[in-house]
Amino acid sequence: MARIRREDLYAAERSRTNQQRVKSHPAEEIRKNKNGKKNSFWSNLRSFTIFIIACALAGIAAFELYLSSLSPIKNLEGFKPNIVTQFYSHDGEIIKTFTAYSSKKIDIDTVPDELKKALIATEDKNFYSHHGYDLSGLARSTIQNIMAGHVVQGASTITQQLARILFLSNEKTFDRKIKEIIIASRIEKSIPKDKILEMYMNNVYLGSGAYGVGSAAETYFNKKLNQCTLAEIALIAGLPQAPSVYSPFNNKNLAEQRRNQVLQRMYKMKYITKDEFEKAKSEKIRLSKVPRFYTTNKAPYFTDYVMKELEKMGFDETDISQGGYKIITTIDYKTQEKLNEVIIKNMRNYGLTGKNQQAAVFSFSPVDGRIIAYAGGKDYTESQYDRVQAIRPAGSAFKPFVYATALEHGMTPNDLIEDKPIKIGSWAPKNYGSNYRGYIPLYSALTISSNVCAVRLIKEVGIRAVIQTARTLGITTPLEYDYTIALGSNGSRLFELTRAYGAFANGGYVVQPFAIERIETSRGKIVYRAPKARASRQISFITAAEMTAMLKTVITHGTGRGANIGVPCAGKTGTTDNYKDASFVGYTPTVVTGVWVGNDDNTTTHSVQGGSVPARIWHDVMLVAIEKFGKNDFNYPEIELKPSWVLKQGDARKIGDEEDIPEDTQTPANNERAVLSPETSDPTVVKGSPVSITEPQVKKVQTPAATPQTHTNQTSGSAPVPSPAPIPMAVPESVR
Repeated sequence: MARIRREDLYAAERSRTNQQRVKSHPAEEIRKNKNGKKNSFWSNLRSFTIFIIACALAGIAAFELYLSSLSPIKNLEGFKPNIVTQFYSHDGEIIKTFTAYSSKKIDIDTVPDELKKALIATEDKNFYSHHGYDLSGLARSTIQNIMAGHVVQGASTITQQLARILFLSNEKTFDRKIKEIIIASRIEKSIPKDKILEMYMNNVYLGSGAYGVGSAAETYFNKKLNQCTLAEIALIAGLPQAPSVYSPFNNKNLAEQRRNQVLQRMYKMKYITKDEFEKAKSEKIRLSKVPRFYTTNKAPYFTDYVMKELEKMGFDETDISQGGYKIITTIDYKTQEKLNEVIIKNMRNYGLTGKNQQAAVFSFSPVDGRIIAYAGGKDYTESQYDRVQAIRPAGSAFKPFVYATALEHGMTPNDLIEDKPIKIGSWAPKNYGSNYRGYIPLYSALTISSNVCAVRLIKEVGIRAVIQTARTLGITTPLEYDYTIALGSNGSRLFELTRAYGAFANGGYVVQPFAIERIETSRGKIVYRAPKARASRQISFITAAEMTAMLKTVITHGTGRGANIGVPCAGKTGTTDNYKDASFVGYTPTVVTGVWVGNDDNTTTHSVQGGSVPARIWHDVMLVAIEKFGKNDFNYPEIELKPSWVLKQGDARKIGDEEDIPEDTQTPANNERAVLSPETSDPTVVKGSPVSITEPQVKKVQTPAATPQTHTNQTSGSAPVPSPAPIPMAVPESVR
């Protein structure tokens, strides 16, 4: 009892001592409590981290154990991948099959040692030491991608890439990555490393239709693989990452940069000496002059355009070529087939057989935006350059934008304009053949493609207004602020020029052309379906009707008579000075087609005009393109085009009574900037005999009461009439 009491006394004494310490040092006690909590948090975090790492290591160990238990793949060496992605036309024809493009098998023993090292240095530096996958590399790349916020580094080994090429799709999912690792592990158990490298080199897609390194050497350099230089080998080795991006046919500068990156890696890994590195780095890229053309690609320029559209959707070229997709495009196979034929035929008929002498054609529907036919050159074997997207002067094919601006400003096709010489500062444009006719209606001035009338008209409405019209109709190329643009002195793309004419065909709407209708997986699942065509009204319905009536006369009586296909159609020729560019853009209610002919080096064609070769090509293509649509006329009200002698007796507005304009900021820098548009005029008009044209009788469409817009029609003294509402068949469904 005495002992217990002593212990109780000791405990009580310690408690009193602690209480006194707290009272005398409260801050110290709080600090201890806080430190205790802090230590507890870090201790818990450390324990949790150790637990996560332990689980991860256990998972990796279990996964490694699972992979080690997998069986080999039987008969892998004789495996042939199935046919992958195919492009179809709108009417069901296969226009391109990727695996039938080009493939040349090579034996690993015949492959230059430099190429093996280049591929290993670039794609998989640990190729000979891993078991088909590199988990440390995967972790490293994952961290780098997370830190960057996007994919900056891949982690697939050469074996994994082979697994994807042979057995999997290219969709970027975690599930596919796991399958890739599993199959890669089985491949490593099935065949030796050198055989894996050989199969990879024979099956990897390297751009421009080339499958395998042997085919790439012939496609890009027209050489056997063992004849290629170190620089050429490095270029090939740099292609698997992004074949279309680094293809020297598409971008030589990027191809050179990528080649030099490969050389740098080879040098760092001591595969090549410094002298070899410097010599290869300074070597110029010399490509094959006649790249191989493959009959399995029936619309090569179009499929190149489709590839770019797919890339904008997020597909890379490897996804497309090896993804097993069925891509249904908008192209009409029958029209495209005819287009390929008539370009060659008409160019040959006019003696335009040189590689420098080229043509381009673009055709689409102004109703729904579908691209119907597309050719960026006369022969893909001679040049893969797409001239549909090239910037060339439009010549007189630009004049309709000047006339459309005038109509939007209240003028009419029957207003009179003076066809006589005009001088603006030091610039004095002339008509072809120096033929001048005095006062003629606006529609006649467009029919004969008078240069001075176009200049008088732009002076009347203003340069800024014409530029604004061109911009709203979709012309994006630079337009100088001077009067010469009335004659098409500035460059434009055939794609944009043709799209702009579509607004004259469909009631004033600019419709965005598109190339892909839908995309299906190998199992038939639809992963993309084209939305309704994007369209926006940019000119009034009555302006589109009047422009169509005027442009009809170009084909029936004017410079575009070679394009007359015997059904209602309208269009305009264009020829630049010295016959450097010739074009014809025309349309029916359902199809718009633009044609350009010229020399790639911008030299003269000597005699080719818009009304000759381009008009004939347009004629032959359109005969096929409109077959399924019939011979329907435009759903526009009747526009009466009156002869000159009637107008001179009436009160039609006259344009052109002004004096010459002094030189100012709107004049061209020099005479050479003016495009004289040497078009062939209608001989009956040149002689002074007026053209009287009355459009075929069509049912007039009344404007609903809710849209009481008016527009002055015919002569300036006539009463305003309601603007007809858009015809449903002429307006895309998305904007009805």
